[in-house]
Amino acid sequence: MIAEAVQLSIAEIEAGLDGVRQSPKDAGVLELIVRRPESGVRDVLEAGELDLKVGLVGDNWIERPSTRSADGKAHPDMQLNVVSTRFIDLVAQERERWQLAGDQLFIDLDLSQENLPAGTRLAIGEAVIEVTDQPHTGCAKFAARFGNDAQKFVMTPVGRQMRLRGLCAKVVQPGTIRRGDAVVKMKG
Repeated sequence: MIAEAVQLSIAEIEAGLDGVRQSPKDAGVLELIVRRPESGVRDVLEAGELDLKVGLVGDNWIERPSTRSADGKAHPDMQLNVVSTRFIDLVAQERERWQLAGDQLFIDLDLSQENLPAGTRLAIGEAVIEVTDQPHTGCAKFAARFGNDAQKFVMTPVGRQMRLRGLCAKVVQPGTIRRGDAVVKMKG
């Protein structure tokens, strides 16, 4: 069972940002892969398959409607949700709680808009993903799990610029990814 943690205040989150800011810029590590086969269910994987059509194979992204897509179906530029391990570790406080964030890929890398503008490609294992321009915002579930202050903070100008809630990406080269794989920013 995943333990409940004390929810951090905005001041406590701000105090922990130096560690997040020290994330590597060009090469990091894939620390966690989480598949969401259905709402509220999390499968922590050692390895996963990234597919051009469905994103992370076995994840329910493809079944999720989106108000951001013209047809109301899953948005093609929101296949993957990627979050900073340093930020999620700060607000989750325990590694066992990371998966509650609802993201699929947990990466130790600087996810800021400055470091990874839309169109940036990241090589992970055999696969390549591309950062999209779709914002990844917190939700009521994120607030319930990590606190209202965490939700408020990710939506501040600093939180948005640093992409503390994470980023959206799509698969541009399918392949196998494994926990511990290097994540390398490709030169474009």
